[in-house]
Amino acid sequence: MLKWLVLIRNLFPIFCRGGIAILNRTKKFMRDNDLDYKREYIRPMMTPEHVYIFRFGRHKLNNRVIVRYSHTWTGRLKINEIDVRLHHQHHPRIFKTETDLILYLQQHMEKEQKKIAKQAVKHDDPQNQ
Repeated sequence: MLKWLVLIRNLFPIFCRGGIAILNRTKKFMRDNDLDYKREYIRPMMTPEHVYIFRFGRHKLNNRVIVRYSHTWTGRLKINEIDVRLHHQHHPRIFKTETDLILYLQQHMEKEQKKIAKQAVKHDDPQNQ
């Protein structure tokens, strides 16, 4: 009996979990790094794919991730494209998987933390005053 329940849950994840679970690892990354986020769902009328907008930021929600996804014939979610537009970026970065997105965000966070640390050291340096 337990094997059948596991099989059904794997085949029909949307019905068993009670909703859509997209970007769970990204949400965990945001919570771990003290970033606020807001989720929105858009169902376009003219295209078959669904759109999920995920706004995030430390002080303002000025960064966004746009996920375009569809459903397979078994009911599973299939992510077609993940667009990331961070603050002051003119062109979105496009990813195929959530893992690529998280790696990019980690690298970007490391760069920003180094920049902030460098500015703090430069500001606190007594030779510059």
